Amino acid sequence: MITHSFDPDSEAVITPASLFGERRKICDIAIATFSREIYPAVLEKYPNEQIAEIRAANRIRPVHLLTLDAQLKAVFYLSEIGAAMAGTDVIEINWKTGADRFILSGSAGALDQEATAGKYIVPTAAYRDEGMSYHYAPPSDYISIPKADALAGFFSGHHLPFVKGKVWTTDAFYMETRELVRKRKAEGCIAVEMELAGVQAVCDHYGFELYDFLLTGDVVDQPLYSPEGLAEANHSFDQFDIAVMIAKSLQLRN
Repeated sequence: MITHSFDPDSEAVITPASLFGERRKICDIAIATFSREIYPAVLEKYPNEQIAEIRAANRIRPVHLLTLDAQLKAVFYLSEIGAAMAGTDVIEINWKTGADRFILSGSAGALDQEATAGKYIVPTAAYRDEGMSYHYAPPSDYISIPKADALAGFFSGHHLPFVKGKVWTTDAFYMETRELVRKRKAEGCIAVEMELAGVQAVCDHYGFELYDFLLTGDVVDQPLYSPEGLAEANHSFDQFDIAVMIAKSLQLRN
């Protein structure tokens, strides 16, 4: 069964070293965006240089080193969508830049609009309704998010509106059925998204730190679905501003 695909005692056939050669060490912190609009806006706002590429058969994505201020630089890239590819991006970014602290933010569908409206979500656990995590962690329904408390402390300390809670990670965007919504909501999930469970499993496996927060746009738990609010949540530049603040707080922690 796919949920029993974790094989930590056997050697991987394909490794980053076999594809990319020696690991590089350029920067500790990486910030990813999923937004095609935030990505160019960041490159316009901050001084940057291209330091690597993520290559695939369908396209090549540049990887940049941003100068956020006189004391802080961060790796920046446009992440693929979905747990498998977003998790693979994390592995390759680490190998090509040395970054081992990842800050990710993106949109989510609300399962509990009353709890999430007007607030950022700090996920505490993710329901593993995808395939990637089962190759990087033993089988379980949920994977916990180790940096949730630290991130909640950051949001609280900066007086940013937020709510902590479980989320549902699924690859099957068009099969978020009403019965599955009911089940996940009954378990306490307040939002649904597409990457966190897989990316967290990858980070746990390799010893990376993941700081993930979300912003809800569309409401999944409603009688007649509407995508209203989704585009705004996808491309809100405030997410990147907060990511920069998190990066600065991580730098101060060193």
